[in-house]
Amino acid sequence: MLRRPDSSASRAAIATGVATTLALLLASCGAPATPTPKPTDAGVSPSPSVSPSGPAYVPDGTADDNLPLFAAVTAAVWASDQKASGRAYIDALIAAGFDRAAMQVTQDVSTVGNPVESLMFAVRWGDTECLIGQVGPSTGEPVTVVMPQLAEGRCLVGTTRAIDW
Repeated sequence: MLRRPDSSASRAAIATGVATTLALLLASCGAPATPTPKPTDAGVSPSPSVSPSGPAYVPDGTADDNLPLFAAVTAAVWASDQKASGRAYIDALIAAGFDRAAMQVTQDVSTVGNPVESLMFAVRWGDTECLIGQVGPSTGEPVTVVMPQLAEGRCLVGTTRAIDW
């Protein structure tokens, strides 16, 4: 199986950008202010300013309450150079407050080493629902939905990879 070089710095920069954006979003809930983007040491372009009315993590809310944030995080990673990396979506969702232990993600590459046509990731929400994201050439734009959980509390059908990083 062919392996791609690990771009941990790029993934870390994405996660940092998403975490910064979310921190600014949460901080802006008090008084409306437009944050001034600052370049990062990694040379990554600054993230766009955040609107005070943007989505927020609702830990005691429903999956539907958290779908806007899940979709915003998915869109942010999709717009980056890491859009084909399942780890980038998982890291960004963790930075947004979602529980790593409740997540699943499919493989980034096929059994013959080619990029997958469809990458899926999910967050189990409570005992009955899942936030599910799907990206890739076969979907065009990112798709995010709330769906019922499958048997045994799973969200995705088939084999998923371990989230052990």
